[in-house]
This record gives sequence, C-alpha cells and structure tokens, in this order.
Amino acid sequence: MFFMVKESDMPRIVCVRDGPLVLIKGKRKSPVPLLIDEEGNSLSDADEVALCRCGRSKNMPFCDGTHAVSGYTDGKETDGKYDCRRNYAGKDITVHFNKSVCDHAGYCVCGLPSVFRKRERPWVCPDCASADEIIAVIRKCPSGALSYSVDGIEHRDPEINREPQVIVRKRRPYEVVGSVELEVEEWAEEVSREHYTLCRCGKSKNKPFCDGTHRDSDFEGE
Repeated sequence: MFFMVKESDMPRIVCVRDGPLVLIKGKRKSPVPLLIDEEGNSLSDADEVALCRCGRSKNMPFCDGTHAVSGYTDGKETDGKYDCRRNYAGKDITVHFNKSVCDHAGYCVCGLPSVFRKRERPWVCPDCASADEIIAVIRKCPSGALSYSVDGIEHRDPEINREPQVIVRKRRPYEVVGSVELEVEEWAEEVSREHYTLCRCGKSKNKPFCDGTHRDSDFEGE
C-alpha cells in the first residue's frame, strides 16, 4: 500500500479519509526507531507505513484494507462540548485539563487519587498533595489532556526533548511522542502537540484522537 505525500524532514502522520493513518519517517535521521511496541522493539523501518485505525485489521497494527469493506468512517461524532480546557487553581500549582482528548489511561486517578478524584466534583484538588507529586503524575499523561502551571508559567510538554516515536500497546491507542506532526484540521483547545494519543479501535467519537472508548469494547489490538 502506497500513498503519495509531500516530503518533509520531520516524521508526521497523515489521516487518510475513512482509511488508515500513514506514518511518514521523513528525511531526519534518528538514533531510535520510529514505530515500536510497548517493549521498545521496532515494528517497522519503512519510510512510509499505513497503520490500522478501524480496529479490524488481521495484521495489527498495520492496515490490511479491511476499513474499505467494514464501513469505517473517520467523521467526528461529538458536538465538541468537551473541547474546552478547565483550570483548577491551587496555592502552588494550577492543573489544566481538556476532557476531549483524554484517553482514560488512568495514570492520574490511580497514581494520585487524593488529587484526581474520579467520583467527586471538582474532580481535581490541586491542594491535596504537593506540587512535585502532582507534576510527577501529570508528566505520565500520554494524551496531553493534562498540563500544569507554576508561578504563572505553563508546562505543557516534557522538560527534555524526546525523539519522535509512535508506541503500540495492547488494548491501547497509538501513543505519539516527540512532536510528530499530525496533519489534522482541528486540534483540541490548548493541549500538547508534543504528545497525544490516536484512536485505533475505530470507535472514538473524537477521531483521530482517542477518547477512551476502547475501554468499553472488545478491542485487543494484537
């Protein structure tokens, strides 16, 4: 499968209409593989590879054309009401959250339940733990839905420059890090472009981004 795309130095992802995600390596040389599994093993070294996002390929994570016969569409099914960033201000830290791109990985509610309180409102209590503890948890957020500000300075991306990579995990969305360019018409309000998660179960209502729907489906992603 081959798609005609423009050349670029940096890796990028092209969303084919009602089709796969095309991961383009670009001309930039990198010491790490671009597409890896959760153990860090390289899955492909091709300059261009089509990744399944209908959730039905028999050659995961690669596209095998099943989307063409399964009726898969990549249109948004959300009215956008969740695409707004909410701010939770505390004495030492302000936590920012945009629900529309949250993939519900659970690192926040499991890692620091005193702050990220799943069944309470407001669900974030920025004064219920130290700023350092909150920062450590937010830095684990793969979707970019969470960020924070200290002394009026926002920290949306990691303090270090990460190499571009797309990580494929079982029963999880594609985890993209390192500022891989995503060719998409709309981006969620005030969230990271350095790291984000993309739907691969085919059922997100906010495609191409993951919205956590895979958790309630039988998606395996093997």
